[in-house]
Amino acid sequence: MAIQLRLLHYTLFPLLLIAASVNANQRPGSLPLRNDSAAVRLASTDYGNLVHEIPSSVLFPTSVDDIVDLIKLSNHNDDHRRRGVAARGHGHSIRGQAMARGGVVVNMASLNRSCNGARIQVVRDKELGFYVDVGGEQLWIDVLQATLRQGLAPESWTDYLYLTVGGTLSNAGISGQAFLHGPQISNVLEMDVITGKGELMTCSKDKNPDLFFGVLGGLGQFGIITRARIPLAKAPTRVKWAFLVYSNFSDFSRDQEKLIASTMAPAPDFVEGLLVTTENITQQWRSRFSSPSNQSAIADLLKKQGILYAIEVVKYYHSHTPASPPTDKEFERLLKQLSFIPSFIFSRDASYFEFLTRVSNLGNLPAPIPFHPWLNLFIPKSRISDFNAAVLAGMLPTLPHPDPSTVYIFYPLNRNKWDARMSAVTPDEEVFYTLGLLHTSTTSDNAEINDKFNDEVMRICREEGIQVKQYFPHYQSRQEWINHFGPKWPIMKHKKAIFDPKRILSPGQRIFNHI
Repeated sequence: MAIQLRLLHYTLFPLLLIAASVNANQRPGSLPLRNDSAAVRLASTDYGNLVHEIPSSVLFPTSVDDIVDLIKLSNHNDDHRRRGVAARGHGHSIRGQAMARGGVVVNMASLNRSCNGARIQVVRDKELGFYVDVGGEQLWIDVLQATLRQGLAPESWTDYLYLTVGGTLSNAGISGQAFLHGPQISNVLEMDVITGKGELMTCSKDKNPDLFFGVLGGLGQFGIITRARIPLAKAPTRVKWAFLVYSNFSDFSRDQEKLIASTMAPAPDFVEGLLVTTENITQQWRSRFSSPSNQSAIADLLKKQGILYAIEVVKYYHSHTPASPPTDKEFERLLKQLSFIPSFIFSRDASYFEFLTRVSNLGNLPAPIPFHPWLNLFIPKSRISDFNAAVLAGMLPTLPHPDPSTVYIFYPLNRNKWDARMSAVTPDEEVFYTLGLLHTSTTSDNAEINDKFNDEVMRICREEGIQVKQYFPHYQSRQEWINHFGPKWPIMKHKKAIFDPKRILSPGQRIFNHI
């Protein structure tokens, strides 16, 4: 389970949010609004289980027009304290981003139910090639299944596919392919967006570009994505898949950076890193991978050092059977260039679909629902050794009895795969690392311990001058948001004034709605 929960982070992706508030006594009969306890309760929590904000009602749209009408109505509502609309996709936000206290939460999944799955259309265009038009409420797992039926697939994914398209595009959508193909927000041709003024606009790099780049990574502040056009490529059929274990951080980070460099040959198709703080992680690899590995020796080394490091590396290929001698030899040549501990390797051959869906649906969580006080950071490469000494090797092993589902992800990305015009914020270096401290806590007391740990990580970064950026950011003050966006803050303010002048959208982030 830890191996599965490790990936929910990525690019989990808080889901695209919007805002409009409708007083329950003003609800027009034409809008499918509900304020019963079941609907309100669902809209008042999220995967993090840390923030609970009660809306006045929940919209279950049967068409995009319902959302347009709601936002137009909210623009005419003079009750500024209650105004706010947040779009909820599959509920995997972690800090209340998909909530609207006293306002309206839009249940985006209702669009899919109303349209009977017709909002995923694969198209071949003479100029654009193959692409898929997808409703913003659609899950990536459904996009994968629909495109694979035609031998096609998007090239950039999140690790967890039970997230909505609109949700990940409002953040970034990252995974082990992002070093090569960029985040999901770098793989969009066109979108339909409902702005905070209730205008349904089509946008792309060439048409309404301010809205297009603002929405991508814009945390739902400028509009609700109702359709996205995603380019497709020929889908591989199988993968060579390995986990490699390291005891030395310098070897680990050097090999990760080597793997994502354009000069690497043969080149991998997927690279992620993992921090090993308990035996649970490698025990699960052993159960999943048939290749032998000395588990007891790993446990002894972990006990001695307190932390180990691992790289997950994958090579795609085209074949209908696992037998592929040329790919085997190529994968072996790739691995021979790396400095992992030779006896600590887990490897296997799998189908492309099996690999991409390695994290199963976590939607039906058992009671009691756990807490997820996550911290996700982008860290500049120039300070990565300092960060390891202070935080990874220095602090992580001291956390008391981590839950078996707690996982820590850590791997590098290439900034040249990110378009600077997008709202997403990264460190100002050509290579930066992403860290996901994916804590799982079964009690509120443990969640508080983990949150204090996160605060201590941020304090150390401030004191040591390590210029980190939060992914899935959450801040307590306006000044912290200004610092987060840095030079992009004036652009964010300008776009907010143009596309959501009454600050209706995404109040849960409290970027422009601080009280």
